[in-house]
Amino acid sequence: MKIQLALDRMTITEAIHMAEQVDFYVDWIEVGTSLIKEFGMESVRAFRSRFPDKFIVADVKTVDNAAYEFDMCFSAGADAATVMGTSSPATIETCVEMGGRHGRQVMIDLLHTTETQWKALIQYKEAIFCAHVSKDQQEMGKQQPSADQLHSIVKRFGGLEQKIALAGGINLDSLPALIPIRPDILIIGSAITKAFDPVVAARTIKEFVISCKGESRHE
Repeated sequence: MKIQLALDRMTITEAIHMAEQVDFYVDWIEVGTSLIKEFGMESVRAFRSRFPDKFIVADVKTVDNAAYEFDMCFSAGADAATVMGTSSPATIETCVEMGGRHGRQVMIDLLHTTETQWKALIQYKEAIFCAHVSKDQQEMGKQQPSADQLHSIVKRFGGLEQKIALAGGINLDSLPALIPIRPDILIIGSAITKAFDPVVAARTIKEFVISCKGESRHE
């Protein structure tokens, strides 16, 4: 299982500083949607420059204008970019095509996808599927998403080949219940970035993930 550090609601300088602190304990770095919306592709370029050997995810959450947006992300140095699974079939197809053209990866965010949309997405074997509990749902509910919430999204995957990412308020307390889902990628934000000591938090999470080595569906 890889740990993807999600960086949101901060400046580029603050985000880079946070990533520098916990670099050793995370595998992928996500340039979050808020960073991209506030600072544009400069945020992606800044991370590529500072972390030349790190896998960088541009969480652009594309819903339209796919070729332009994905070309921007990949040209700025992103290794992967995100598209919403609720987007039109043409948008999804274009994103996958752009990923192949650039030799990069596509992450499809399954937030609020319907069963019909899900069935149309199964064909994209090369994509990463992200089971996601939204930030608004977390904040309005005043509680962290449960393993059952994420598992209800993931169970439709069955034994498919696609890599699976989990996102949405994941922390050390919720991790033990998430392991049976056997994700390939754990997307973790505030459990690290808002911790009293982000380094200790990241190290503790990393040590837990290492202790579960072999649980991923693709290891």
